[in-house]
Amino acid sequence: MKPKSEQLRTSKLITYLLIGLVVLLGLTCLYHGSSVAPGLSSRSERYSFSHEGTDPVIGGFSETRYLDDLFQEHIPHSIPICDVKYSELIPCLDRNLIYQMKLKPNLTLMEHYERHCPPQDRRFNCLIPPPIGYKIPIRWPESRDEVWKANIPHTHLAQEKSDQNWMVVNGEKINFPGGGTHFHYGADKYIVALARMLKFPNDKLHNGGNVRNVLDVGCGVASFGAYLLAHDIIAMSIAPNDVHENQIQFALERGIPSTLGVLGTKRLPFPSRSFELAHCSRCRIDWLQRDGILLLELDRLLRPGGYFAYSSPEAYAHDPENRRIWNAMHDLLKRMCWRVVVRKDQTVIWAKPTSNSCFLKREPGTQPPLCSIDDDPDASWNVHMKACISLYSSKMHKGRGSGLVPWPQRLTEAPPRLEEIGVSAEEFHEDTRIWQFRVSEYWKQMKSIVRKNYFRNVMDMNSNLGGFGAALKDTDVWVMNVSPVNQSSRLKIIYDRGLIGTVHDWCEAFSTYPRTYDLLHAWQIFTKIEEYDCGLEDLLIEMDRILRPEGLVIIRDKPSIINYIRKFVTALRWDHWISEVEPRSDTLSSGEEQVLIVRKKFWSGEVSTM
Repeated sequence: MKPKSEQLRTSKLITYLLIGLVVLLGLTCLYHGSSVAPGLSSRSERYSFSHEGTDPVIGGFSETRYLDDLFQEHIPHSIPICDVKYSELIPCLDRNLIYQMKLKPNLTLMEHYERHCPPQDRRFNCLIPPPIGYKIPIRWPESRDEVWKANIPHTHLAQEKSDQNWMVVNGEKINFPGGGTHFHYGADKYIVALARMLKFPNDKLHNGGNVRNVLDVGCGVASFGAYLLAHDIIAMSIAPNDVHENQIQFALERGIPSTLGVLGTKRLPFPSRSFELAHCSRCRIDWLQRDGILLLELDRLLRPGGYFAYSSPEAYAHDPENRRIWNAMHDLLKRMCWRVVVRKDQTVIWAKPTSNSCFLKREPGTQPPLCSIDDDPDASWNVHMKACISLYSSKMHKGRGSGLVPWPQRLTEAPPRLEEIGVSAEEFHEDTRIWQFRVSEYWKQMKSIVRKNYFRNVMDMNSNLGGFGAALKDTDVWVMNVSPVNQSSRLKIIYDRGLIGTVHDWCEAFSTYPRTYDLLHAWQIFTKIEEYDCGLEDLLIEMDRILRPEGLVIIRDKPSIINYIRKFVTALRWDHWISEVEPRSDTLSSGEEQVLIVRKKFWSGEVSTM
């Protein structure tokens, strides 16, 4: 028989265990309730781990594995729907948030147009509904010239730019004649005029495939980029979410490569030496501000020998004020070693130098200065612009265009900058081959539902070397290649291949309007953010926000991740069509993988519950 004291200790231990069990059950119920209520919390909020100062998709916390296992079965049966007034919500570019958070951005420097993401307690963890009357978008190539007015019910630009042929309201549709602020009579004629100014063969702006990537700053509704596509040129068209509201939304609805962005205080999220041509057609940018820091950002982004086409009254310089601006700009660019290639009417085209020789011949103290040797010109995520000139490296980029072969050969040719990221030509070619096979297998799975021109806007959420996008060359799509921050150095390889993309942290919302992509490809992205303090549920809700109704998601990840996501499919309303297979293993596989392909339902915003 046990001593009385030992019996007492046993009794107390049982009591403590029972209390602990009750607390655990209470926490479980609380978690389950919060997962189906408005304001669905993320893992980082639930478990109060901090990720500040660490890499957004690697590293992390082993504690989350235990918590994931504990709550694995508590999947919401439904996710709340936001009020229809949020049908155009861009979480990190929501100016209401700036006012609510009492932030004080510098309006002169355009900081209010830059990214400001909501904290956990202010996130809209609900499904974004389409506007009332929304229709499945018109398919490409017809969409270049017309969209449904109900999908973007904003006609302000049609009235404001009526004399410039940006867009015209025509019954239930909005038409795009192809005009712009500087090219009222059509972007197609303007593009030919630029080619003639540069004396390119056959009046073709692609210059035998040597001009492929273009940056169009302040693009409006992106008609310039739309008409470049017929010339085998792809433009990254950027504009802020400013007083010309919805211009990028119109561009994406049309099926034109574009993104929200602003030349404010931070670098654009693109690597150095990515574009053969930068273009500004009356883009309302003060290029002389802050010692020319915005022109120096263009200098960072242009390849050796790259062009800057500037169409503006200042180029014509008839009145005294325009002449003053022109003289100051000409002087600044001369000190940056740019040269005027041609000037005609209201358009001037400069060229960036092909080597460092001009910089080294400048007088000591000449402004703008050269960047320090420890500055990384490829660092672009949340990095402040620098008012300095980035020198070319001693090994690379001394030749015009970074020594790349013409398009389309450059798509599959190993680019010189592979050496900078430690990838061999053999690895590059193997990556290309694997993705060609993988993509062909994806299309076999989807052939029963995918019709001609079903996809237009495609996003690869973890683009690596761009193999997924390269495999889609013969389809009439464009791909936004996204490099997670820890792999941002690889984005320059994507640009060297003649593709486009951006850097992004998938712990945050993407800078685009809702319903702007037809297909999202997510390879191992969930595994990577799971290792970090970011909620898988948050990413699924964000993917739903940017996916068009009846769009598809391809998720390739380890089986445990796929099994977890599979339980959210109904709550997300992604159960319109489902395919799940175990793919063949290859050298890119980090272990066992599964592929889940799901199709989003088309549901109405009239059933909003928040």
